[in-house]
Formats: sequence, structure tokens, C-alpha cells
Amino acid sequence: MSFKNFKCVPKMIFGRGSFADLDKVLGEERKVEEDFVVFLVDDVHQDKPLGGRVPVKTHDLLIYVNVDDEPTTKQVDALTEQVQAFSKNLPVSVVGLGGGSTLDLAKAVSLMLTNPGGSAMYQGWDLIKNPAIHHIGIPTVSGTGAEASRTAVLCGPVRKLGLNSDYTVFDQIIMDSELISGVPTDQWFYTGMDCYIHCVESLEGTYLNEFAKAFAEKSMDLCREVYIDDHAEKADKLMMASYMGGMSIAYSQVGACHAVSYGLGYVLGYHHGIGNCLAFDVLEEFYPEGVAEFRKMMDKHNIVLPKNICKDLPDETIAKMVAVTKSMGPLWDNVYGEGWEEKVTDEMLTKLFRRI
Repeated sequence: MSFKNFKCVPKMIFGRGSFADLDKVLGEERKVEEDFVVFLVDDVHQDKPLGGRVPVKTHDLLIYVNVDDEPTTKQVDALTEQVQAFSKNLPVSVVGLGGGSTLDLAKAVSLMLTNPGGSAMYQGWDLIKNPAIHHIGIPTVSGTGAEASRTAVLCGPVRKLGLNSDYTVFDQIIMDSELISGVPTDQWFYTGMDCYIHCVESLEGTYLNEFAKAFAEKSMDLCREVYIDDHAEKADKLMMASYMGGMSIAYSQVGACHAVSYGLGYVLGYHHGIGNCLAFDVLEEFYPEGVAEFRKMMDKHNIVLPKNICKDLPDETIAKMVAVTKSMGPLWDNVYGEGWEEKVTDEMLTKLFRRI
């Protein structure tokens, strides 16, 4: 029997105000005068206080990235070309500062600077051949677990799927909960629910083991303290919940909700957080207790999801979403185990989508 040889983030800094240590961390990577760093920063921070605190040196490259839409392979390839045009040398580090989408872009660009061809070639599991450029993740929104995961999720020409590899994992993360204050309530909720849903899918899945269970149970407790108890230290707690939720699926797998939300995101362009919420709300037959608690959290924070978004869509649009969702084999294997192909039918998925 072969066991998963899982790679974790090797270095991390946690604590309020720890963003100030970024310059010192990068100093360890800069060896000679011409060494440069690429900063990929969510453009919501442009001309804002945080943008002004990014420790950019004169010969570094700072790119404000737009993540109004889900990250795409096309966007990754364009950013990679921009870095290559900036210098004939490779950067000593790629820093991602933002939410899960920005962190995924940083992971993907760090990979594509050392691997030939376009990023769509590497959508899948363990297709990356060469180690990435040193890369650092600094979340300013918590919930996706992107800071802990071995994937960079991208919408490609055929489907939404991650660049899943050991080389994708960040070399360093900085978790400063001061950075996540002031996130709009809807975004704070949807992104945090991504974390909560990771835990539900991990704990209810066939891949569950004590490693995944330990992280998922603690992460779920923290989510409850944040979204039900409204704890005074909820920013710190959500940041840790996000990391531990990411770790919980690292040695297990996500499930039905993520499979359905990938279909929604790829075809209709819904962001991952709200896509998960839309999907989860119709999955009570899969996760009855989780969906009931999720609805309680929605009520507490006055979150109202869009309704009937798929009800009257053309059949061919639904069929596209079904095809993407059905292609997520490992996720359905985690839901049903062996023989999942007989249960995950076009008819079953079509009915689910029509309810969203």
C-alpha cells in the first residue's frame, strides 16, 4: 500500500502586525544587487494604506492584479510573460498579497516561470515537472485555505481545475489578522464558508482519517466561534480556521459542494466563495447537519443568496456545468467511494443545478 507523501508549507509567521516582517523575509532571498522580487497584489489595495506598505525596492516588479473574475490560465500566462519581459533573469521570489484568487495567481506564476508552455497544460494532478520560484502567500481575506494548499485553481479552456503539485505549496506564508479587518460582510461570509464547507466535506467523506479529522474538527469549532458566537478575536480565529481547513483537505479531499461549485464557477463565472454557498444550500441530502448550521449562520449575518439562477437556463448551459462537475472524479470518490460513477448521473446533477 502506498501512502500520500504530503508537503506542508515549510515556513510561517502568525500574528497581528507580522506583515512588517516581509521585508526581512525577502532579504534572506536577495543575494546580489540585481535580485528582484515580483509582488502580485489584489488591486483593491491600490492607492490604499496596505498598498503603500508593500516593501518594494527600486528594481522590483509590483503588479496590481484584478480578480473580479475567477483566475484563468490566460491571466496566468499573461502575467508570466510580463515578468519575463521585465528581466532576462528570474525573480528570487513571487509574493501574493490578497484573497484566495490572488494567492492562486502567485502560486501559478511562480510555477510557470520555471515550466515550459502554457498553464492549461498543467491543470490536473502532479503534471508540474520543475520546482517553482520561491513564493510567499499573505492572505488579506480568510477562508479559502489557499495559503495551505498544494493547488492553484484556474479556469482553463476546457474546465476549472487546479495546478495540483508539491511544487505549488508556498515556501512561506505570513498570517497577519490585521490585514483582514474591513473586508465587506458578504465577502467575509462567503470566503469563510469556503472554509466551513471544506470541514464538512472532509468530515463526511470516505477519505477521512485522523489527520484530516483533527484539523477539520478544530477548524469547524473556530468557524462556529466566528460565525455563531461573534467572538471578540474572530479575525485571528478565522485566519487559523482557514489554514486548518486547508490542511484538513490536504490529507483527505473536498466533496459534492466543490464539484458543483466548479461547474457554476466555470460556466457562470461565480466566485469560489459564493459559488460554494449557492451549491451547499441545495445539498441537504448530502450534508443535512452542515446545511442546517450554514443556514443558521446566514440568518445571523443577514446573508441573502441569489435564487433561481439556474432554473430557466438553456439545457446546453446546464449540460456544460454538469460535464465540469462530473469530471471531478476524486471529489465524487470522496463522497461515494468505489462505484461513484453509477451514482453521479447527468440526471441527478441536472436536478441539483435546476434548484440553484
